[in-house]
Formats: sequence, C-alpha cells, structure tokens
Amino acid sequence: MTEIYLEISKLSDKFRTMAYGLTADDNEVNESVQELMLYLLQMNPTILKTIYDTDGILGVTRYGAVALRRALTSPRSNYYYKYKKYYTHIDSLTSAVTYDEMESGETIPSKHLYNLPNEITSSYQWTSLEKIDSALDGFTWYDKKVFELYYYEGNTLDSLASKTGISRNSLYTTIDKVRTELKYKLSE
Repeated sequence: MTEIYLEISKLSDKFRTMAYGLTADDNEVNESVQELMLYLLQMNPTILKTIYDTDGILGVTRYGAVALRRALTSPRSNYYYKYKKYYTHIDSLTSAVTYDEMESGETIPSKHLYNLPNEITSSYQWTSLEKIDSALDGFTWYDKKVFELYYYEGNTLDSLASKTGISRNSLYTTIDKVRTELKYKLSE
C-alpha cells in the first residue's frame, strides 16, 4: 500500500492542473486537491488496491479526476460542505456590509452586535412571556414547575431527570402536554 500512496502523492500537480479546468480560483484549487488527497488516503484500501492492480496509476488518476470534478461541482460533496458553503456564506455577509461610525470613532460593520435595533428588546417579548406565565397559572403546580425548570432555566431532559429523580419519559410527556395546551390557550 505504501507504494500506491507514494504514487498518489506524485499526482498532486496533475490533479491541480485538472482542478484549474474546473475553477480559476487558486484557493479552491489548492483546497480541493488537498481534500482529494485526504479522500484517497482515507478510502477503503482494498478498493484502492483493486483500482491500482487493474489499471495502474492511470486508473487511480481517472478515479481521482472523477472525485475532483464531483467535489468542485456537486453541492453534496464533502468539499462543498467543508469549504465552499461556509466561505460563500461569509463572503455574502461581508460584501453586503456597510460601515457605521461609533461614538468612539471605531468603524464597525452594520451587521455587528452593537448595531442591533432597540426594538428587539421591546415590550413585545415581555408581554409574550407574561401571557405564558398567566396561562401557566391554570396548570397544576407539578406541570407548571416542570415546564419552568425546562424552559426558563434551560435544563435538558437528561439533566432535569438526574436532578429531580423523575424519569426522562415522564418529564417529556409532561412538557409536551403543557406545550400543546399552551399553544391552544395562547392561540385563542
């Protein structure tokens, strides 16, 4: 297998040339070839050996070319999820950003935490919580307390089960029942 991996390492320039046929971006070419090399190293050794034994290094090159094309063109490839989707999203955010001046003279992007409008923390949020609290008053003390521990204190079902000694399924049933009834009461 070491012989095959050594032969594959010599193909990086060839794969880079193939990648330039699919994209002109140097970073995309380098990242996709690097991802391809990682893919070839991590693939099933028996399959790789079968390809190498059948067609030699030319078969591995063809296999790599298909994998490289899929990586650069398919939105379902590992390369797309690791690199392209993430960086495209960041680029779209930074290209749409306008800059504002703060009182201190510091320039910050408009999509920064400091630029969140004050309306987000307006009374709407508090009135919704007050409606939920008043609706919870109609429940039994057990249902109300379990719901508050889960939603207001941010416990998970597992942590709540270990703290209270109540089974996780019982807690889930109670929380689901209260949530369903709250939706019905608040929609009226």
